[in-house]
Amino acid sequence: MDLQTKSSTVADTIATLKNIPTMEDLRNVLGQNVLVIDFTKLNGDKRVMTCTLREDMKPNEVIKEGAPKKVSDTNISVWDVNAQGWRSFRYDRINSIDYVEEYQNEWLTVNR
Repeated sequence: MDLQTKSSTVADTIATLKNIPTMEDLRNVLGQNVLVIDFTKLNGDKRVMTCTLREDMKPNEVIKEGAPKKVSDTNISVWDVNAQGWRSFRYDRINSIDYVEEYQNEWLTVNR
C-alpha cells in the first residue's frame, strides 16, 4: 500500500469514527450549505462557528496575481457568517458538525 492510499484510508476512518465528512467532502458541503462547526482551538478552548463557503454569501474578492493560494492539508478556511470575516480551523480538531437553515434572517441548527 502506498503512502497516499494509507493516508486516505486513515482520513476516512477518522471521519467515520467522528461521524463527520472527509476533509474534501466537508469543503464540498460548505460550498453548498451553512454549517455549525464545533471544534477545539489549539489553545484548548472550545469554539462553535456558523460558517460557509457558499458563493452567494462570501464577499467578492480580487485575486492578486502571482502563485495560486495553496489549499491546506490540515486547515479549512471558511466565511464566518456571524463575524462576517474569514476564519480557519484545523480539520483534525472538529468535534461535531450540524447543518443550519435560514429562517427570518436567523440561523437555525438542523441535525441531519
